[in-house]
Amino acid sequence: MVAHLTRLLGPAHIDLAEETVQETMLRALQTWPYQGVPENAAAWLFRVAHNVAIDAVRRNQIAGEKTDAMVAELFRAPLAALDDPDIEDQLRDDELRMIFMCCHPEISRDGSVALSLKTVGGFSVREIARAFLADDAAIAQRLVRAKRKIREGRLTLDMPRGAELKRRLDSVLEVIYLIFNEGYAAHEGEDLIRQDLCFEALRLGSLVASSSIATPRGHALAALMAFQAARLPARIDRAGDLVLMEWQDRSRWDQRLISFGFRKFDQSIAGDEISEYHIQAAIAATYTRAVDPHSVDWPLILGLHDQLLSINASPVVALNRAVVVAKVRGPADALAAIEPLENDPKLRDYYLLPAVRGHLLLELGRCAEAADCFRAALGCHCSEPERRFLRRKLEKCEPDRLL
Repeated sequence: MVAHLTRLLGPAHIDLAEETVQETMLRALQTWPYQGVPENAAAWLFRVAHNVAIDAVRRNQIAGEKTDAMVAELFRAPLAALDDPDIEDQLRDDELRMIFMCCHPEISRDGSVALSLKTVGGFSVREIARAFLADDAAIAQRLVRAKRKIREGRLTLDMPRGAELKRRLDSVLEVIYLIFNEGYAAHEGEDLIRQDLCFEALRLGSLVASSSIATPRGHALAALMAFQAARLPARIDRAGDLVLMEWQDRSRWDQRLISFGFRKFDQSIAGDEISEYHIQAAIAATYTRAVDPHSVDWPLILGLHDQLLSINASPVVALNRAVVVAKVRGPADALAAIEPLENDPKLRDYYLLPAVRGHLLLELGRCAEAADCFRAALGCHCSEPERRFLRRKLEKCEPDRLL
């Protein structure tokens, strides 16, 4: 909705588009509980958003001719077409155009990603901060600067062409990847998984991969997301609790998505390019090929993590590698691998660092130290299913104590 209204109002009025959508959602919350959800809820929301936008434009009294032009554009919008069952696909094209605009070279890389996540992914400032391992204030400032660039530079939603299009592609893929990650493991809230974000990211990634600007890394990203999305039905149990991969019912993995993932992976290996997405897709493919948890090729996965770390020396990649080290060399070596990460400021409030350390200590029988780690993890931001998982791990450390 934000992307659609931004196209009609103009990118300089992105704040107005966001405010309009908030007002529209508020009206839905106020009326739907009493009048019932409309038969075509999406059409209702878009119609109300159009009317709210028209009222806001007039109320704000944007100077002269511009006001008339903006209102006229809103009136010309094909509202009748909102009843078309294919309207969601048509409107989502606005989302892709919005991401490409947010990734304009005049906007910083971090600003591009943050703005795309906010306007297209619907992320809160806090969710974006968690994705960047940054604080809320820093993200808020990035958003302010990015929007100022759009206004002052009079940037448009017109799709770039040629070399300019390819220059923006890396940022676009990064945005799509982060949208998927937030859906795959939400950083906070009642639910571990937000399937809507996962499948929207997969849709956008597949759209890019099937377009004229398709690249090997675009195919690799689509493959990675397909492999990960295939496991979504088995990642939580009926109570909504986290199920680790080694305990997942593999019969619940989506074979259609797995097949799609392997097709995209085959397309990704054309050419000489090896990107981070290629390696992550190869890791996911290795997990997927294993017929059961005991047949996973852990040495191969460790080698792939070593290769990934050489491309992206992020502390999160190093932490993930340590988990694989435990499978290949044992928990003592894994503890040594994460020791350099203990004071990394980017992992200061990242619950998985103390959680992984606690798990390794528990395997070594050092229960008191493990319990301290799980308590530290519970003090960090995480989703409720993850919090329940940590409490169960803590109970294993102190079975005779009440939490």
